[in-house]
Amino acid sequence: MACHRIIQPASRRDFLTSAGAGFGGVVFSALTGQRLFGSELDVKNPVAAKIPHHLGKAKNVIFLFMEGGPSHLDLFDPKPLLNRLAGQPLPSSFDRPITAMGEANAALLESKRTWGQYGESGLWISDWLPRHHEIADELCVIRSCVSDGINHAGGVSQMNTGSVFGGRPSLGSWVNYGLGSVSQDLPAFVVIKDSNAMVVNGTRCWGTGFLPASFQGTLFENGDEPVANLNLPKGVAPRRQAQKLSFLEDLNREHLRQRSSNDELEARIASYELAYRMQSRAPEAIDFEGESERMKEAYGLNQEHTRVFGRQCLMARRLVERGVRFVQLYHGAGSKWDSHSGMEKNHSRLCGNVDQPIAALIQDLKQRGLLEETLVIWGGEFGRTPMSEKGDGRDHNPTGFTMWMAGGGVKGGQTIGATDELGLHAVEDRLHVHDLHSTILDLLGVDHTQLIYMHKGRPERIDLNEGQSIAQALRT
Repeated sequence: MACHRIIQPASRRDFLTSAGAGFGGVVFSALTGQRLFGSELDVKNPVAAKIPHHLGKAKNVIFLFMEGGPSHLDLFDPKPLLNRLAGQPLPSSFDRPITAMGEANAALLESKRTWGQYGESGLWISDWLPRHHEIADELCVIRSCVSDGINHAGGVSQMNTGSVFGGRPSLGSWVNYGLGSVSQDLPAFVVIKDSNAMVVNGTRCWGTGFLPASFQGTLFENGDEPVANLNLPKGVAPRRQAQKLSFLEDLNREHLRQRSSNDELEARIASYELAYRMQSRAPEAIDFEGESERMKEAYGLNQEHTRVFGRQCLMARRLVERGVRFVQLYHGAGSKWDSHSGMEKNHSRLCGNVDQPIAALIQDLKQRGLLEETLVIWGGEFGRTPMSEKGDGRDHNPTGFTMWMAGGGVKGGQTIGATDELGLHAVEDRLHVHDLHSTILDLLGVDHTQLIYMHKGRPERIDLNEGQSIAQALRT
């Protein structure tokens, strides 16, 4: 359960001040129909919306996950020295990182990109992402990210759960647990992959670990039928279906009454009930027929190379628009962004897949007035090394890489942190994954030190008690 500091008033004035603020929260809770943050889980609806710890501009999250590790050195972090020293070994003055598969004495690999500064802010972006030039002033680029995962399993696990070892609750599940859902007819946490390939670590990336199972992510497939078995079977009338499911609910509730401690059983029953409500709500949410042809073209649905991720981005906008709290889009499922060789071909194709849809998403959210309350995050599990691998690729680099945020109260057009002259190590304002998770929660109005779940007698947090939020720096 969520834990909170207990304030002991020292005087009558202190008591009235504290009590007054508390009564205001109770009144607000009653007016909005929401439960106070951290109250007992509602057995009937464990994901009911909760009031956050403090006012945060962000209400929703869209996490654009580029699985496999995109190269910051070729996208957002230009290094002139890298090109001058290309073909030479890494200078002895640079600490050699621990990498998964790197060649010990590999030569430095130049970046073949053309760089420019864009927007009023003059943000550096390469020619691999030409449509990102249009949204430069919306992006807050963080060049000093750090992870502990040296391989894909550990890196993807930590970026999603905070730990390099699988089994802990995912970030989306923590957000779901802390804030709940404002939609009664759609999942609070939705995951959409770009292909049938499974993400590294599979469903554990959006699982709940030791949190109640009700807070896990719901997988939507990318295609004409994102949710399997969503439509009624042929010949079954809605009234008949409703009567059947009502009877089934009565049986399930009676079964649960004698097994109230079984949270997985409770979650299964809740999922049945949600599935029924989704039969009326979800088809409209995932149906693009109401979107104009101009909007579909903006997301790239009319082009083969952008169609898949364009559908993902457009669906993400439609979902947050309808109250879904956390949407995670995977591009390159199965570590497609991994580029130990053939980087030019690999990243050229993948950047071409996502560039236009991402720009369209940011512009669309802004035009609809949704960007201020929707935090968009871009990145992978780590970056790439300046040293070459197999002559024309780059190895994994968790010691310094780039991610960016937009919306959700974050000031765009700024760069946070820095890597060294070769882009190998973060050397200024290092942001560990734990800090990243703490910051995301802070922007949502959640104090990461107070979002706690007691597990086996231990108070557990998303950041493993190690994170520090930099939300204030992102807002300024």
